[in-house]
Amino acid sequence: MRLILYQRDDCHLCDLALAELARARVPDFDSVFIDDDAQLEARYGERVPVLRDGQADRELAWPFDAAAVARFVEE
Repeated sequence: MRLILYQRDDCHLCDLALAELARARVPDFDSVFIDDDAQLEARYGERVPVLRDGQADRELAWPFDAAAVARFVEE
């Protein structure tokens, strides 16, 4: 599993998402900021934060809590 959290700079919801990932004790994920990437901006735009499993090609969109993150990681 390769987890990626797509987020923006100065994003309050992204900060909340990071807190939920910590609560779910997600051990390893990459943070990707979409602000300076036109393709990611077009894909995610106002949807951030989005947690993506790059290997399984699936996403968990905000809002999510620690329990939802744990289920997403376990699937």
